[in-house]
Amino acid sequence: MQLMNNNIQSSNKTKEQERAELHKTIWQIANDLRGSVDGWDFKQYVLGILFYRFISENLTNYINTDERRGGNKDFNYENLSDKEAEYGRVETIKEKGFYILPSELFANVLKNARQDKNLNETLAKVFFNIENSAKGFESEDDLKGLFADLDVNSPKLGNTVEERNQKLVKLLEAIGDLKLGNYQDNTIDAFGDTYEFLMTMYASNAGKSGGEFYTPQEVSELLAKITTVGKKEVNKVYDPACGSGSLLLKFAKVLGKENVREGFFGQEINLTTYNLCRINMFLHDINFNKFDIALGNTLTDPKHWDDEPFDAIVSNPPYSIHWEGDSNPLLINDPRFSPAGVLAPKSKADLAFTMHMLSWLSTTGTAAIVEFPGVLYRGGAEQKIRKYLVENNYIDTIIQLPPDLFFGTGIATCVVVLKKSKRDNNILFIDASTEFVREGNKNKLSEENRKKILDAFTKRNDIEYFTKLVNNKDIADNEYNISVSSYVEQRDNKEVIDIKVLNKEIEEIVKRENILRKEIDKIVRELEGGS
Repeated sequence: MQLMNNNIQSSNKTKEQERAELHKTIWQIANDLRGSVDGWDFKQYVLGILFYRFISENLTNYINTDERRGGNKDFNYENLSDKEAEYGRVETIKEKGFYILPSELFANVLKNARQDKNLNETLAKVFFNIENSAKGFESEDDLKGLFADLDVNSPKLGNTVEERNQKLVKLLEAIGDLKLGNYQDNTIDAFGDTYEFLMTMYASNAGKSGGEFYTPQEVSELLAKITTVGKKEVNKVYDPACGSGSLLLKFAKVLGKENVREGFFGQEINLTTYNLCRINMFLHDINFNKFDIALGNTLTDPKHWDDEPFDAIVSNPPYSIHWEGDSNPLLINDPRFSPAGVLAPKSKADLAFTMHMLSWLSTTGTAAIVEFPGVLYRGGAEQKIRKYLVENNYIDTIIQLPPDLFFGTGIATCVVVLKKSKRDNNILFIDASTEFVREGNKNKLSEENRKKILDAFTKRNDIEYFTKLVNNKDIADNEYNISVSSYVEQRDNKEVIDIKVLNKEIEEIVKRENILRKEIDKIVRELEGGS
């Protein structure tokens, strides 16, 4: 037992050392190479080249493993000629979703980068060929546009071709120097970890441009664990506003990607972020046939009608954005929204997302949604939607999160948990507003904080100042207000004052004041007499 604990501790230490070294190197890349390309834009180049290295090594490893298993022990795909490599193109694309000729692998382009006066053209051709390799195959949509934001001819890299190539050489070498290990020996999810670190780094520095697409990993983990309580596997997981995919991939880590039988589904409205999400899937070694990320407006043009229902839904949709609402007469008859008999306000689409997710949730599934607190208590159409949700017993739990968790906003958000098959007619309210640690300029859910919230969610007991189980009838009597503060008593942190002690202190102060006043009067008289 002691040996096992020592091994675990050693493994954790190794992981942290690897992660720290990785993060240090990434920071160095940012400092050395940023130049005129800063913040959010520079991230595109780092992630793009990182992705290029990943798929090159992923493909090489795949082909090498297959060949060596067949007895060719010294085989190395990197050393093959392009002509020799062509024989395996079709079968490899069917399996991996893409193909890269040996001469166009990251490692081989890197070897020749300093001598290649047309490096920008070489890279542009390589990226085109990688995307084009999937044309006519099942993976075509998954590869299309993945390198769209990696403009190797952008003036942001330099004013001349020579300057741009110098920057590209440095970028290739820096990414090539990252100690990402090999697939067998590496103890951390190195490529995925690098991606997440970059996203955190740039989201924290880029304000809204970065922050609106990023959910902190600790919040993602909490949502994933909420939706997997009591489950060892699910059919599919879905995020209708998936951003860069961090919620879906945290779900994969929590449950194990092998335990998501039919894969990962999401939709994203922003083209750049849609590309980032697909890249993120590949970087976490999720094969093209295990994910389906769509581009478009989820509320008015949902892309996964043929894939619902979903056993698990995790999402942090945009807060209070505008949508068509009742200006589009077709939406009130949409089967996702019509059951409530009313549409979410045009200026606040929050509950439109909620209704969409509820509609696509399986009868045994769980949805965990980060929402703006206003949806819990505002009147009008939102109150009517809450009435529908409460009366049909779809709301399982409301969790009040601490403020200042998310990049780009300091508001205190909440988590709404939906289920279609509940074991009681109650809603559990959890006040986790004080469950955080301060790190840097943001609050963070520590492991202890997350465990406390999850334990409360699982046990569903009343805990003074923390949780309250409330019957749906009582919520109806309270006009369908589901704000946590309406049900969980707030701890009185005001100092208890003993009135007798206070009066005694006041008496002493008055006495001292009288003595002081007499002393002052005496001095004044002496001064007046002296004048």
